[in-house]
Amino acid sequence: MSVVPYRSNTVPVGVWGQGRVAGMNYESGRIEGGEPLLLAGPDDTPRRRRRLIIGAVAIAAALALAWFLFGRGEKPAPAKAPDQRPAVTVTVPGRQTIDRAVSATGTLAARREMPVGVAGEGGMITRVLVEPGQWVQAGQVLATVDRAVQTQTAASLAAQVAVARSDQTLAQAELDRAQALVDRGFISKADLQRRTATRDAAAARVKVAQATLAEQRSRNGRLDIRAPAAGLVLTRQAEPGQIVSAGSGILFRMAAGGQMELRAQLAESDLLGLRPGARAEVTPVGSSQSFPGEVWQVSPVIDPQTRQGVARVALKYDPALRPGGFASASIVAGAAVAPLLPETAVQTDGKGQYVYVVGADGKVARRDVKIGQVSNAGVAIAGGLSGSERVVLSAGAFLTPGQAVRPVPQAARKAG
Repeated sequence: MSVVPYRSNTVPVGVWGQGRVAGMNYESGRIEGGEPLLLAGPDDTPRRRRRLIIGAVAIAAALALAWFLFGRGEKPAPAKAPDQRPAVTVTVPGRQTIDRAVSATGTLAARREMPVGVAGEGGMITRVLVEPGQWVQAGQVLATVDRAVQTQTAASLAAQVAVARSDQTLAQAELDRAQALVDRGFISKADLQRRTATRDAAAARVKVAQATLAEQRSRNGRLDIRAPAAGLVLTRQAEPGQIVSAGSGILFRMAAGGQMELRAQLAESDLLGLRPGARAEVTPVGSSQSFPGEVWQVSPVIDPQTRQGVARVALKYDPALRPGGFASASIVAGAAVAPLLPETAVQTDGKGQYVYVVGADGKVARRDVKIGQVSNAGVAIAGGLSGSERVVLSAGAFLTPGQAVRPVPQAARKAG
């Protein structure tokens, strides 16, 4: 509101106080007889106008901001709550080719055991030339038997051969002379035939003497106890000074070629589908070393008492394989295609074995399964899974069916 200045010096304005009349002096800005009156001068009007404009603009801006924030009825979006679902590791097992392994136990033995005894008439053992664990060749002497008497007999027979040869030589000479004289008529043809027969008889006696000598020498050779074939000496039951004969029994035991085997005892059901050529791993008792082998014979009969059969697993020679020892074996009896899971994924309760699978809605569900082959690689699932499910690997004991979880793929967990 602006004040228009009045050019008159004094103007009566009314009664002031107790009947006194006061006047206003516009130039001095005072009311006569009273307090000074504040009036706007010509220089204060633009400044006050600017202040009023600035205040109005500020108020308008404040109102606009308030309308923008609250006038539309909208509220600020609340902060997103953190995901409270437990994280579980899952895997999609797929389907793999899994060997069907059969566990068995049995006794180690020589694949072809050769008992060695006295083949001749026997006598007193003079030397034993081998020890258990040694390799021998076919025909090698294992022990010698005293042959003093047999040697003299052989010498006598050799002399008889010499006598028979002399008689043959004489008979041949007489026959040659008779043939020269028969044409002159000094010897008859009948005499010539007798001399021919004498020569033939002498030749026959030589052969008999030679055969007798050869027989004696063969008998003498059989006094030595020899290896029937190349192989490994397993046991020794002969000592120097021991009197042996054909009835003395087994003096040495050998493994032909050093080949060993495991005579594995298998249940009747495990023998089904087992064929010669199946791979096997044999571990002797007390040893952590395993030896590769191959089934070379499957028993065609089942023991009616134990309901078991024998699978013979061929093994190469090794000092750790001792015949008579006990060993376990894992035999590959076939192959199957099935999902494979670690043991931590399979749970067990009174109803049997089961796993937890995560559905598309992120909730876990119980799935009963049938367990197949269990090996170091994991547990084969024979039934209940197709292999395309998301299976919880661990923490299954802390989950309940229908619980919402946050599945984490196994690969992602490992990478992190």
